[in-house]
Amino acid sequence: MDVAAYMTELGQQARAASREVARSSTAVRNQALLATAAALDAARSELATANSKDLERGRENGLDSAMLDRLELTSQRIDAMIEGLRQVAALPDPVGVITDMTYRPSGIQVGKMRVPLGVIGIIYESRPNV
Repeated sequence: MDVAAYMTELGQQARAASREVARSSTAVRNQALLATAAALDAARSELATANSKDLERGRENGLDSAMLDRLELTSQRIDAMIEGLRQVAALPDPVGVITDMTYRPSGIQVGKMRVPLGVIGIIYESRPNV
């Protein structure tokens, strides 16, 4: 499967999942973030093995030391990713919050409600921890 087809398939799956996530409670969304953190922690060995292969390919393809450093996924960088997920889970949930409420002369109230954005797909190859 080529990259375009793969990304299209992933995007479609993510979009379907995003509908379910949008309807879920704060607790469920936070549980998903914490489960992702736990999965990263549990997969350290597999991540290290895959990252070693990526680094070797990078060396073979002539990447300079700065690019190789960006590509390297150390235990400390995995720790930082895990901590980042935990910090996001600890934040107040913005979904459903109404801001900038104003009253129109007609008597209606107008405000901005925060809603789930949806799906954004990004391929970012050179920094796995970002």
